Amino acid sequence: MKRNLLTGLLSGASLFALPHVPVMAQEGAIQFEEITVTARRRSESLTDVPGTVTALTSSTLESAGVERAADFIKLIPGVTLVDAAEVGDTQVNIRGINGARDAENSFAFILDGILYTNPAAFNREYTNLSQIEVFKGPQGAIYGRNAAAGAIIVNTEMPDGDSSGMAQVSYAEDDTFTAKASYTGALGDNTFFRISGDWRKSDGYYRNRYLGGAATVDQFEGGNVNARLVNKFGDNATLDTKVRYGEVEGGAIGFNSTFNLPVFAEATNTPNAFQDVNDFAFVFDANVPSNNNQKSFEASTKLVYDMDTTSLTAWVLYSDIKNDLISDGTSAAFGFYAPDAACQESAAALTGYGLLAPQFIGQTPNGVIFDPNGSFLGAYTPTTCDGIQEQLRNQKDLSAELRLESAGDGPIKWMVGTYFLTIDREVGVSLNRDGGDAPLRGLYQASGPNRTAALVHDNFDSNVWAVFGQFSYDLNERTEFSAALRYDNEKRKVSSLVPFDARQDVIDLNFDGVFDDPLNPALSSLINTTGVIPDAEETYTELQPKLSLTYDATDDLTLFASWGVGFKAGGFNNSGSAATVNIFNNSFINGGVGINFADELGVDLPVVSDQYDEETSSAFEAGFKTNFLDGRLRVNGTGYYTKVSDMQFFEFFVGSFGLLRVVSNIDKVDIYGAELDISYSVNEYLSVYAAGNVTESEIKENGARPDTVGNKSPYTASYTLNAGFDVNVPFTDTLSGFARVDTQFVGPTWFHTVQEGQRSTIFQPLFETGFGAGAGAFGIADYSVSRRDAYQTVDLRLGIEGEGWRVTGFVTNLFDTDYLEEVIPAPEFGGSFDYPGTRRRIGVELNYRF
Repeated sequence: MKRNLLTGLLSGASLFALPHVPVMAQEGAIQFEEITVTARRRSESLTDVPGTVTALTSSTLESAGVERAADFIKLIPGVTLVDAAEVGDTQVNIRGINGARDAENSFAFILDGILYTNPAAFNREYTNLSQIEVFKGPQGAIYGRNAAAGAIIVNTEMPDGDSSGMAQVSYAEDDTFTAKASYTGALGDNTFFRISGDWRKSDGYYRNRYLGGAATVDQFEGGNVNARLVNKFGDNATLDTKVRYGEVEGGAIGFNSTFNLPVFAEATNTPNAFQDVNDFAFVFDANVPSNNNQKSFEASTKLVYDMDTTSLTAWVLYSDIKNDLISDGTSAAFGFYAPDAACQESAAALTGYGLLAPQFIGQTPNGVIFDPNGSFLGAYTPTTCDGIQEQLRNQKDLSAELRLESAGDGPIKWMVGTYFLTIDREVGVSLNRDGGDAPLRGLYQASGPNRTAALVHDNFDSNVWAVFGQFSYDLNERTEFSAALRYDNEKRKVSSLVPFDARQDVIDLNFDGVFDDPLNPALSSLINTTGVIPDAEETYTELQPKLSLTYDATDDLTLFASWGVGFKAGGFNNSGSAATVNIFNNSFINGGVGINFADELGVDLPVVSDQYDEETSSAFEAGFKTNFLDGRLRVNGTGYYTKVSDMQFFEFFVGSFGLLRVVSNIDKVDIYGAELDISYSVNEYLSVYAAGNVTESEIKENGARPDTVGNKSPYTASYTLNAGFDVNVPFTDTLSGFARVDTQFVGPTWFHTVQEGQRSTIFQPLFETGFGAGAGAFGIADYSVSRRDAYQTVDLRLGIEGEGWRVTGFVTNLFDTDYLEEVIPAPEFGGSFDYPGTRRRIGVELNYRF
C-alpha cells in the first residue's frame, strides 16, 4: 500500500517548496503570484534572497489547516520536529543542526518582527496568520545568537481599521475540541485593535492501562488570549503593541522504555530485553498520572518610523513562561524505596494485574529489574517503588533592539543596529518518594509522603548585548553582493538552589553504608569538603559574518551563493551533573566489583561537565531559482556544506542516582546535503507540489565519547520528502469545493551519538553480584536497534465554502502509520526511552468570517 501511495503521489507531483497560489494572468495563462518576504529584515521578492527560503502564504496556511508549529514544519523539506516530553519542549532540526533540550533553540524565532528567545515560546497556538518563512542555513549575522540553523519568521495580520471578525470550531476523535475567534476594529481614525482567543482540549491518542484507560498520557487542554493595538502617527510612524496570556495543562513524560541487552535476552530467554525500537508495542502503566502546567505572559511594543531616506525600528519584549511537570519516576530508582510499605504493597498487588511481584538483582536496594515471568516492567512501572519525578523550568526574558536602515530601492542598501537581552531562568529536577496517594507538588520536600531523595536545582542568568550591520550593493542590473556582520557578547552565571544542609535516607553518595548524604552529588564528601556548591560564570563572544552573491542569469533563472557563521553560547548544566555521572556511572561500571567492564569492551566512558562549550558553525550554500511556462512551473535547487564545532547535544543519564539531563558537546561534525523543489500550477483549479532533501552527516571528533567518531549527527533524518496537491473548484458564483493532500516522508534517524557496537552499562556489576562471576556480560548493551525507521504520514482536508463560511472535513495520519516521535537512548543504562508518534484522527471544522 505504501509503495502504491508513493508512486501515485509522485506521478501527480514533482518536488516542492514555494507556496502555490494560482492567479489568472493575461491571455488566460495561470501563474504563481510573486511572494514578498522579510527573511533579510527588509521586504523583497523571494527570488532575490540569496538563500533557501520556504514561504507559506496565508492561503496555503489556511488550506493546510496550520495552527501549531508541527503543522507547518511538516510542510518544509529539510526540517523536522520532535514534540515530546512536555508542552514547551520542541526540538527543531534544520539541515542536521538540532536544538539541544535543556539548552536553547538553534534557530531564531521571529514573531511579527520581534525576536523571541525562550524555547517554550515557539510551540503555541497561532491565530490570524498571514505568512510563515523558514530561512535555512546560519543567519547569525542577521538575527544573532542561536540562529545557527536558520530562522523561522511568523507574521500575523496587522489591524488596519477595517471592522471584521472570525470564529472557528472543530471536533475530532479522542474528544478533541478546538475553538478560536478574533475581532478587529478601530478606536478612531489612527488607532486599530484586534482581540483574539483560542482553546484546545483533547484526551490524547494514548491511555493508561493501569489506571483503567484514563486519559493521563498525552492529554492536553490550553488556551490563549491576545490583544493587539496599532497606533499610527501621521503617515510615517506606527506603534504596534501586543499582549498575550496563555495557560496549558497536559500530559508529560509519555515514554515507554526498551532494553538493549542482547546477551541477557538470549541467556534468559527474555526476547523483550533486546528489542528493535520500531517493533515495540507501547503500553502505559504508570501509577502516577502525569501533569504538565505552563503559564505564559508576553508583552511587546514595536515602533517603526519612516523618514525620507532611512527607517528606524525599535522594539521591547517582556516574556515570562512558567513550566512545571510531575509524573511517575523511573525504574532507575533501583529499589530506593524497596523497604517502604507502600512499595511492597504495590509490588504485591501486581499479581492481580497479571504480573508477578518484581524481583531484585543482588541485595536490596540495588534494583527492581524484572518480574519472574521474564517480562521487563519498563521505565515507568505501576508500583510506587520508582518514586515520583518533578521538573521545573521557569524563564523570564527582557529584550530590546534598535536598528536604522536605508529606505527605497536604490543600488545600495544598509542596516545597523544594537540588541540587548537579559534572561533569568530557574531549572530543577527532583526524585521524590511515592506514598501511594495523589502526589504533592513541590520540587523540594523535606518530609511527608513525597520526601525528596535527589535534587538538582539552579538559577541561570544571562546578559547579552550585540551590534550588527548589513550592506548590499547592486554591482550591475543583474548582480547583487551583500555582506553582514554581527558581534555577540553573552555573560552567563549559575547559582545552585539546592539546600546545603538537607539530607536524604535513600542514596548513599559516599558509599560509607550510612544513608545521610546531601541531596546533590556535588555536595558529596567524596568530592566536596566545603559543603557548598560555588557560583560559576563565563562570557562567550563571537563575530558572525555572512557573505552572499545573487546573479540573475536570465529573467527566469537566478543563481546564488553564500557563506556564513552561526553561534550558540555555551552554558551550564545543573550543578552536580559531572559528579553524578563520575560517581554513579563511570566509577560504578569500572570498578564496581573490581572489573573494568568498559576496558574489556574497548569503549570509552562518557565525559560530562557542569559547563558546556559554545557551538559555532561555518556553512556554504549555492543554488538556483527558476520559472518556466510563463510562471506556472517553478524549479529550485540548492546544495550546502556545514562544519560544526562543539555541537551542543542533549544526553539522558539513568542510574542508581535516579535520572539526569545534561548538555554535552560533539567536537566536530560535518554536514552536507541538497534540496530540490518543484511547484506546478496545472490549471486554474489544481496545483501540485513536492520537495525533497537529502542530508549526510559524520561525527569527525567527539571527546565526550571518542568511540562514536564516524557516526551520524543526532536527530538528523537522512532524507525528507513533502508532496501533495491543492484543488479548488467553483460550483456556482458563491459556492466552491476544495481538497488538499499533504504527505510527509521522513528518513531513518539516529537520536544519539551512540549508534552501533557494544556498550558497557551499570547492569554489568549488578548482574555480576546477582548471578555470579561472569554474569557481567548480561549487562552488555547494543544500540544498533535504536534507530528510528523511515515513515510517512498523509493528511487530507476537503470541504465546501461560500461567502464568509467554510466547512472542512479532515484526517491527519490518514493511513494510521505507526511511527516513533523520539527515541532517547541512555547508553550506560542499557535501554532507550521511546515516545510514540501521532495516530489517525478524523474531524470536522466550521469557520465563519464577518
